[in-house]
Amino acid sequence: MRITGTAAFFSWLLAVAALLTGQTTLRVESTLVVVPVSVTDKANRFVIGLEKQNFRLYEDGAEQKISQFSGEDVPLSIGILVDISASMGSRIGTSRQAVAEFLKTMNAGDEAFLEEFNDRATLQLSFTRAFDDITNRLADVKSDGTTALIDAVDLGVTTMKDAHNPRKALLLVSDGGENSSHYSAEAVKEAIQRADVQVYAMGVFDPLSKLLGMTSSGVSGPGFLANLCEQTGGREYAAGNYAALPTVARRIGIELRNQYVLAFTPLNHEHTGDYRKLEVKVTPPDGMGEVKVRWRNGYYAK
Repeated sequence: MRITGTAAFFSWLLAVAALLTGQTTLRVESTLVVVPVSVTDKANRFVIGLEKQNFRLYEDGAEQKISQFSGEDVPLSIGILVDISASMGSRIGTSRQAVAEFLKTMNAGDEAFLEEFNDRATLQLSFTRAFDDITNRLADVKSDGTTALIDAVDLGVTTMKDAHNPRKALLLVSDGGENSSHYSAEAVKEAIQRADVQVYAMGVFDPLSKLLGMTSSGVSGPGFLANLCEQTGGREYAAGNYAALPTVARRIGIELRNQYVLAFTPLNHEHTGDYRKLEVKVTPPDGMGEVKVRWRNGYYAK
């Protein structure tokens, strides 16, 4: 599943990595929009081995030509956001284990930064490929304070502007609480859509908080996370208990390693800053059965 051979594939990746950093779209001679896609079967297993002809891509209902395609493992830039508020309590240790499991899925070309948040969000480690530094930094963390979940996502988006790799994602480890952010949920949602960053969240979320735990922004922490993940093509993983978090973390890492990457030059060449909806359809090979597809919902044409 190479573009036109190994050399062409890596030339494209270098262009993606150089041009996507800190921008919302790629610009070579025209705009190239990159769309990571996850495909699973009915048993929620990742579907690999699909080819370019199995995919169809639409922008605002109009089919687009997929100009670049890869089913190979593309380097990742990851932001790890860890909730250290008082509500986490003794579960900080399990969160630490979950981060360690996730980092085991990282490759040599990947990079990650570490952010911790309670009543305020703080960048603890800038982008690094020394992943042991992240686990070491979390070793002495203690839980305290309130939870500024939305502010944490905002800082994650800002930090991601320094990413060097073509695919970017935020991983949030939290119980989904939200009670002290300064930024509004809507402003952060728009910022993350402009940054082309996928969001994955994991934790043990209280279902009632989606109905009762409203913030000043009009959304609950878990409700905000679930919506944000869906909009960006990521996923919220709710574990039944905190002991399951390391397994969940490893699954997220594996999912990121098993995504397809599609790219297209929009037929609409106008750069008006408007939001354009994306849709991806997959026709699996005969005998495979139905598949589930996830992609980011749209992008800003700037």
